[in-house]
Parts: sequence; C-alpha cells; structure tokens
Amino acid sequence: MLDRATDRSLIRTALRRSRVVALLGPRQCGKTTLAREFVAPDSLNYFDLEDPASLSRLAEPDTALRPLKGLVVIDEVQRRPELFPLLRVLADRRPLPARFLLLGSAAPDLIRHSSETLAGRLETVPLEGFRLADLGAAAQSRHWLRGGFPLAFTAHNDADSLVWRRHFLQTFLERDLPQLGVTIPAVTMRRFWNMLAHYHGQIWNAAELARALAINESTVRRYLDLMTGVFMVRQLPPWFENLGKRQVKAPKIYVRDSGLLHALLGLGTPRDLEHHPKVGASWEGYAVEEVLKALRPDDAYYWATHNGAEIDLVLFKKGRRIGVECKRTDAPTLTPSMRTALVDLKLDELLVVYPGTRRYRLEKRVEVVPLAELIGAK
Repeated sequence: MLDRATDRSLIRTALRRSRVVALLGPRQCGKTTLAREFVAPDSLNYFDLEDPASLSRLAEPDTALRPLKGLVVIDEVQRRPELFPLLRVLADRRPLPARFLLLGSAAPDLIRHSSETLAGRLETVPLEGFRLADLGAAAQSRHWLRGGFPLAFTAHNDADSLVWRRHFLQTFLERDLPQLGVTIPAVTMRRFWNMLAHYHGQIWNAAELARALAINESTVRRYLDLMTGVFMVRQLPPWFENLGKRQVKAPKIYVRDSGLLHALLGLGTPRDLEHHPKVGASWEGYAVEEVLKALRPDDAYYWATHNGAEIDLVLFKKGRRIGVECKRTDAPTLTPSMRTALVDLKLDELLVVYPGTRRYRLEKRVEVVPLAELIGAK
C-alpha cells in the first residue's frame, strides 16, 4: 500500500484543533483506507453506514455514540443526516471525551447539514486521490496518464487502468449521483461531462454548452455547479482589479482528475495522450491540481485580459502574490503575457512550472521550476 503521508498529516493536524473533522471526496479516492489508519474497522468507535451491522448499532444514536471516548469515525455520514444535530451536542461537551472524523462522498446534503448544525465546530479536509508529492518524481508520467484514484493508478497496466476509470464514470453517474439525491438522467450528465472534457482548460461559456445540449443557460450552470460540488470539476475563478483593461470575468474549467479526463477523451496510453490536441491543456490541468494541493494557498485565481494576456494561477499566500504559469515544453522562455502579468498584477514572484528536471531563472522575479521539485516530490 502506498504511503499517503501528506494526507495523513493533514487529517492528524485537523483532529488536534477541531472537534469534528469532515474528510470529503469522491468514492474510491481512499477516504476509508486513511480513516482505518486512525481507527480499526472492527472497533466500537468505527461506523460504516453502508454496513447493516453499523446501521443496527446506530438504531439509537445517542445511546451508541455518547459513551464513546477517543476518536469516532462515521463513514458515508451523508446517509444519516439526522445525526448532525446529535453530533453538535456531543461536540460541545466539556471536557470533550470524543472527537469525530466524518467521511462523505462530497455530498451536497452533507455540506448543507454540517454548515447548519456544526458551524464553528467542523473542519473540512478534501481528499482527491494520490498526490505526486507522495508518489515521487519518477511516477509523474504514470500519475498524469492514470490520475490519482488509487485503483486506477495501481492497476496492473494502462489498459486495466482505463477499464477501471470507464467503469467508475458509469457507476458514478448511474449509482453515486442518484444516492446523493440527483435526479438528472445519467445519459444527460454523461453528455455534459464529455463536453466539459473538451472544454478542459478553457473559459466557461454557458451559452455555447446550452446550445449544444438544447437546454437553457441556468440549467447548464446548475449541472456545472453539481459536478463542482462532488469534486469532479474545478471552477477556477478569475482575478480582476481596476487596471484600465478589459479583463475576463468567467471561470476557467478543469476536470480535476487527469485520469478521468483521459478516459472521457478515450486516451488510454502515453502515445494516445502525446498525439491528442488536448495534451497541452491536460498537462496544464494536471499541474494546476498538483500545485494547489501542495502549496495550499489562501486564495487561488487565474487572470486573463481580452487582449490575450493570461496567467494560469494567481495565488495569495501569507500576504504574497505569486503567479504560476504551467508550460508543457522542454525549455520555457519569458513570454509577453508573463511580462504583462508581472507589471499589471504586481506579482512578488512568477513561477513557470514544466515537466522537466532543471531549475533556472529567466529574470529577477521569474523562475522556471520542475513540477516535481516545486511540490516536493522526491
């Protein structure tokens, strides 16, 4: 089993400072495996709400949960939303005998109920599959092609990985979304998801997708928000300020897991990926996700003007303004867009991230950095 030291550390830190921690992410991303490193599955402190035995033990929730001490894990907690008011009461006890680690499949219901009943008590830790920082630099090409879902990454070969990802897409649409209360037909959502894959790395255009799907713009926006809420899609918001220039004010869209993106595009091998028109956009999205997971900025945006200047990421962290440009090229050079961003955005630093191995400086505030080195992959 691969060591997920970074995610384990984030969970441990959250549990030290918060009474209730929610570990949120899609199915099969490894939430249960990580939780079982903290509490054994056969412990009285472990509840799996897909297990009839656990459901039976929670027939009287107060009786089952109140006596417990230490860390209590409740897996697939969105299946029992009536637990949240009780968890609020239990989390407010003084002295505090137990803390709670809640696992959920990024359910909108989970987020809504937790915000209503556990305000000020809950800390959320997102989980999105394997990180390159934990896998190591040598795994970069494989991780990019297959994505971060554990069973996709560790499959025996690329063909087996692609089969698993295609099956995941099908079951996610046909089973997981309906379990979260989504009533949109699976065929409709599959068409929408396929179209998003072709818009990966582009600026959101609701009107264009609405026309293609023969629905109105508010409906297509609802679909996008739904896929964002279950961690399948990232909407990267635009950064804009009064610069005297016309700036883009629509979000940029990415399929968050590169392996799922490639499955949607029908790309199963490195050769397929290398020869596809979306290879550059795929690398950009992959690098954006890994940078955001590793640097954990306070806020993250992209920036673009209608004159063509653009920067992939504008990060705000500890009072500093950092630009990140993702380039799939052997030797990135300084571009007019980078010069414009440095001046207009008053960047403290501009990092040009690429898949190579050599670090070098382009000018005083601009440095080319290998992705694996930037995120700390060994």
